[in-house]
Amino acid sequence: MPLSGQTRVELEIGGRTLSIETGVIAKQAGGAVLVQYGETVVLGTAVRSNPRPGLDFFPLTVDYREKLAAAGKFPGGFRKREGAPNQKEILTMRNIDRPIRPLFPANYFDEVQIQCWVMAADGQNEPDVLAGIAASAALHLSDAPFLGPVGNVRVGRVDGEFVVMPTAAQDAYSDLDMLLCGHEDGLNMIEVGAYEMPEDEMLKALEFGYGYVKQIVDLIKELREKAGGQEKKVVEDTIPAEIRAKVAEFGPALKAAKTSEGSKLDRQVAVREAISTFKEENFPRPDKTAGVGEQNDWDNAIKAAGVAIHDLEEEITKEIIRGGSRTDGRGFDDLRHIECHTDVLPRVHGSSMFQRGETQAIVTATLGTGKDEQIVDGLGEEYSEKFYLHYNFPPFSVGEAKRITGPGRREIGHGKLAEKALLPVLPAVSDFPYTVRLVSDITESNGSSSMASACGGTLALLDAGVPIKAPVAGISIGLIQGEDGQEDCFLTDIQGEEDHFGDMDFKVTGTREGITAIQLDLKIRGLSMEQIAKTFELAKKNRVQIIEMIEAEVPGPKELSPHAPRMLSTTIHPEKIGKLIGPGGKTIRAIQENSGATIEVEEDGTVYISAVGGGKAEKALEEVEKLCAEVKEGALYTGTVTSVKDFGAFIEVIPGQDGLCHISELKDGFVDKVSDVVSVGDKVRVKVILIDEQGRVKLSRRAAMKEEGIEEEDAPKEEAEA
Repeated sequence: MPLSGQTRVELEIGGRTLSIETGVIAKQAGGAVLVQYGETVVLGTAVRSNPRPGLDFFPLTVDYREKLAAAGKFPGGFRKREGAPNQKEILTMRNIDRPIRPLFPANYFDEVQIQCWVMAADGQNEPDVLAGIAASAALHLSDAPFLGPVGNVRVGRVDGEFVVMPTAAQDAYSDLDMLLCGHEDGLNMIEVGAYEMPEDEMLKALEFGYGYVKQIVDLIKELREKAGGQEKKVVEDTIPAEIRAKVAEFGPALKAAKTSEGSKLDRQVAVREAISTFKEENFPRPDKTAGVGEQNDWDNAIKAAGVAIHDLEEEITKEIIRGGSRTDGRGFDDLRHIECHTDVLPRVHGSSMFQRGETQAIVTATLGTGKDEQIVDGLGEEYSEKFYLHYNFPPFSVGEAKRITGPGRREIGHGKLAEKALLPVLPAVSDFPYTVRLVSDITESNGSSSMASACGGTLALLDAGVPIKAPVAGISIGLIQGEDGQEDCFLTDIQGEEDHFGDMDFKVTGTREGITAIQLDLKIRGLSMEQIAKTFELAKKNRVQIIEMIEAEVPGPKELSPHAPRMLSTTIHPEKIGKLIGPGGKTIRAIQENSGATIEVEEDGTVYISAVGGGKAEKALEEVEKLCAEVKEGALYTGTVTSVKDFGAFIEVIPGQDGLCHISELKDGFVDKVSDVVSVGDKVRVKVILIDEQGRVKLSRRAAMKEEGIEEEDAPKEEAEA
């Protein structure tokens, strides 16, 4: 039975019910909804407030939190309270923000705050996509002038079939992780990780998911129709008409500065100087005798002029491009100059420098063991990652002096994109059991540094000797949307100002065979499937060009660095794990101390051995295999005689495992006494001829000699030491 004041709408999707309700929880917020899918529930709220004085940007804040109580878990650590957002929460905030931000009017400066909390989590239905739906629905109910709503959906592919809203169980078998957002006019956010999916298949996945996006948009509209919603605030241009008219006269001078010769920094200096001269001539600062009112009027005029100049610069940039050229003189489909270098740093396990135009990434690769894995603890079960990439963007990379802080949302998002790009080509753990960490330091930037990280990451992995399946490269495609019947202008390898003033930043990474990652940021309302198909075509062409440059620098994986640990692995019977570890860890510690290697044992009996320096890992492996080896029927061994009986000799073939060599199996012909052939302590070659149901081992010296072609008089016999 619905609660008093509750409004609820439902949609069947992926065999489960998606519901959105409002009217009961958080009634003082501008808009508030509960979104439920399966037994996962997310609360989304949106609030609009009047702008803070002096702001000249849109202060949209998006906050997403996974409350561990939702999954019946306690926060780890000493303080049993959730702290700063983790990586997944930050990535989700970005995925909510990116499609929503462009759907507010230009020059809108009101405070808008979105908060999404995971209130219940069933472990199967991911809450992040529900948070995107909740944010859109809450905004649509509020008075914020949001030009939505948008719908969010996740798409996977299991056994060749596309799956909408895949469960955690289905994700384990999916070769695609696609998050889409859009509305009735097209898609406006795409986030993808894939295992080399061809472009035509990726388009099919997008079309499949977009059908569900439109259904969710209709559901949110139905909710507002039933619940009412607040009247939307009307947004008017806050820039006085006379200031816009005065700024328009500045157009020719600004265009000349933007197309001046030189580097990015040279053009930036020219633009800054032109703007400074224009402001000084048209908006002179009041003298010291001016009153407070006159000073405030000047402050407001300068800020309004700054916004108008920014709008004018965007118009000029698009005008230049629509005229058939780019501000740096390249053609629409031209890559900037590219350089690929490896082995650029000593001592490190692998290193590279990737330069594209004025964007430069120094990438280092570090190889480690299981103890270096990244432990991830969230709403789901704890797990570890054997590969991760960290991205750093220092202020000097763009010629600025700013406060130095830890990684922000941008750094985390760019690093995760490059990580997703490279993950599909890493070797299987069974083939290459190392933990791999990449660090991409952006030392120069003028656009597309995340794609430089993906390309530099490929080079660093190859330099470190990681046997990747294929090289990965990435490129960013931009767009200037056509007006008045003009065709769209697609821009290959966009630089900073084309990203800032353009309509699209569409990043695509992949191999020759297919796409591994996608990230779409859009400033226009939406993209059609035709525009996406054109982007894929351009991205693949340029991706292959870059891959050829990477292969020219390093055709394949190099030898492991002498400074990297050597890792070997073997498998023992799980019942012998206790024997390897020994009482209180005594046995395994002794092997590690004697060999200088590190030994890690998995529950399934897999043993990983690592060491820096030649021979150490091999020595430890030999000791482990000797200690935990199992006797195999038909195998030959060099054993030690441990006791002599009238009926035969007991011989230790591996540590702790004896077998009986009957007197008749000592040699061909009659044997009067066992001691005539062997004595205690002798080393003899024997063959295992039988292991009975009780595990007793029967040996034959005679069969071993025959198989190895040794005559009795030639048989080696080492006497026991006195």
